[in-house]
Amino acid sequence: QVQLVESGGGVVQAGGSLRLSCTASGRTFTTLSNYVVGWFRQAPGEEREFGAVISRSGDITDYRDSVKGRFTISRDVAMNTVYLQMNSLKPEDTAVYYCAAAYVVEDSIVGFTMSRKYAYWGQGTRVIVSS
Repeated sequence: QVQLVESGGGVVQAGGSLRLSCTASGRTFTTLSNYVVGWFRQAPGEEREFGAVISRSGDITDYRDSVKGRFTISRDVAMNTVYLQMNSLKPEDTAVYYCAAAYVVEDSIVGFTMSRKYAYWGQGTRVIVSS
């Protein structure tokens, strides 16, 4: 069982930055390097949507169009953590942000913009961007 814990959410003014972290925890050590990790978000009254994804190697990434050029997903293998650096935040980025993980063998992210591809989810961290 993989337990994911997000942190780093908060309240920020438009134009500001936040860095979200996703770490695996639990009694059994889980190395996130064996997993595709994605970030999804859900705004109030809206469906959960894809934000960003990173391959197990960290060499392949993808983003939803509305965050390209502003968000960066990355891995720190030593820290066993995946980050989402969010810059130039806009009020429409306000949402609960979730990280998700899926065990993979290949270094690919094909199909991993879809939430149903992920077996493990964190509890979410709230981001509020004020105008």
